Amino acid sequence: MLSWLTNAWRVPELRSRVLFTAMILALYRLGCWIPTPGVDPAAIKDYFNGQGGTILGLLNIFSGGALSQFSLFALGIMPYVTASIILQLMTVVIPRLEQLQKEGEAGYAKINQYTRYLTVVLAAFQAAGYSYLFDRQGALSLTPSRFIMIVTSLAAATTLLMWMGELITKRGIGNGISLLIFASILSGLPGGIRAWYEGEAFERLMFPLLALAIIVAVVFVQEGQRRIPIQYAKRMIGRRMTTGGTTYMPLRVNMAGVIPIIFAAAIMAFPPTVGQFFPSTQTFVNQHFTPTSFVYIAIQALLIIVFTYFYTAVQFNPTDQADNLRKNGGYIPGIRPGAPTALYLDRVLTRLTLPGSIYLAAVASLPTLFIRYGGFSQATHRALGGTSILIVVGVALDTMRQMESQMMMRHYEGFLK
Repeated sequence: MLSWLTNAWRVPELRSRVLFTAMILALYRLGCWIPTPGVDPAAIKDYFNGQGGTILGLLNIFSGGALSQFSLFALGIMPYVTASIILQLMTVVIPRLEQLQKEGEAGYAKINQYTRYLTVVLAAFQAAGYSYLFDRQGALSLTPSRFIMIVTSLAAATTLLMWMGELITKRGIGNGISLLIFASILSGLPGGIRAWYEGEAFERLMFPLLALAIIVAVVFVQEGQRRIPIQYAKRMIGRRMTTGGTTYMPLRVNMAGVIPIIFAAAIMAFPPTVGQFFPSTQTFVNQHFTPTSFVYIAIQALLIIVFTYFYTAVQFNPTDQADNLRKNGGYIPGIRPGAPTALYLDRVLTRLTLPGSIYLAAVASLPTLFIRYGGFSQATHRALGGTSILIVVGVALDTMRQMESQMMMRHYEGFLK
């Protein structure tokens, strides 16, 4: 492992990408400590000390602790994630968006532009909700001018954070949005480790075993795949006869990665945000939308399963894959090319996604129940819970996989030269 990282560091292009990613993440962490104009961070922090078990505590994890100080990056990247969910769902029901999706890169660029506009709107809406909540709880003194300044600052900071995530995706290593959430969760790791060390003997003994079991399960399922054999027939291209060959099409058990977990967390954060504008619903929201309640866990597990199927369908189109195989002279042994191949791939993918979605829901939900009834502290649960470990390990695996592909491209380029 260390030798592989050393070899990766010796590649100039890969080294520059890693350094660029580290620089953007460092700027992100710096922005989490810059206070928002017109906000008293100490008063907000005092209010948050009693909110560890609520949805605000979970949202504070995804913001890297910035929400507990109401700093510039208090909203984190979650408005962008929510906007992406809304646009992807609308693509299914709005023909214009579906047509844009089929236009290739130009269509995706237009959809991304709509996503950015919607992100700004959601960020302003969420900033207004938090401002209203903190003002009602006495942690913030609002005036019309201060309200406008806070909402404008937080919406602008979220737009900047969205741009930083896109820069990482384009010029760095890995998915920028996932890496920003990854950095946010890791920032709470020292506090979680300290709470675990200061906990009871049962907590200190069992939690490392639980965390290790989650990591092993994540790696085992994330790397699992179904290999479908592909046979290529001999073809005449120009004056040359190409030789047929046998290869395989890898279908991962969990093709969606950690995206369903992030999507589910964003959706579950939406009702409490709306509830800030309706004080009469606070009792219901606090009772059913705390991360340790049975209703929250059940809805989150259901959303994870639904989003796993949805995102897998977006990532992998059996009809397109069957057409590409037919155009390149490939076929699955025993399956006719064209529509039968598409139906076969769809059937295999549906059966394969079921255990992958159940695995994601179980890993995100069961540790929460275990921690709740195991007497673990809230700090340990927030920083080292199943959802946090799942996202951290999943994003780390995806990033390492991209680094490996960069190394392979570099190796093949040198070989061909």
